[in-house]
Amino acid sequence: MKRHERSLARRCALQVLYQSELLDKPADIVVEEGLVPEDAGMGDYARMLIFGVASHSAELDRTISMCSRNWAIDRMPVVDRCLLRLAVFELKYVEDVPVSVSINEAVELAKEFGGEDDSHRFVNGVLGRLARKLDGEDQQDCEEEAKGEEQSDPAAQQEAPASFAEEEAAVEGFKDERDQASTEDAVSAEDCSELNATLQTDSADPSTVAE
Repeated sequence: MKRHERSLARRCALQVLYQSELLDKPADIVVEEGLVPEDAGMGDYARMLIFGVASHSAELDRTISMCSRNWAIDRMPVVDRCLLRLAVFELKYVEDVPVSVSINEAVELAKEFGGEDDSHRFVNGVLGRLARKLDGEDQQDCEEEAKGEEQSDPAAQQEAPASFAEEEAAVEGFKDERDQASTEDAVSAEDCSELNATLQTDSADPSTVAE
């Protein structure tokens, strides 16, 4: 799937998730009732994102809460909350999308539809912290796996184990690390009622899709 097609799919998924919250209806009902325009990009990737977020919503909210300093989920603008759920799901469960792409796409959507002027900075900060956390977990998994192999291999036990601390020190930070130091997390719970009409208008025009 081409990148612009996935960009359109993310936009479509955001629209469905937003309407689901706004109308207090399950996401699958929003899709079944055809509340999203046919040309909005409702393909397989969009459906995977929508139903993935819906089925993991509690877990995604816990993850967002851990990575969002001083801001509870229910205090976030609706669109920011939906966008973070979408991006966090993609970061955790869609392996073929690079972390930098997922974060960049979410930031661009936040610039366009965010509930606050600084929503894109807030989204970038939350996702940046999650990305570093996930990277740390990957490193820990590698350490535990290697230690397990050494314990099961008598020959390996006679050799000095590799220094994982040195390996971790050599790992480079993410490209947006400098941005995170100045990220402001504060947003208000401003109503986002105009987003639905904007999304429907923009999604019908392919030229507006973020590349």
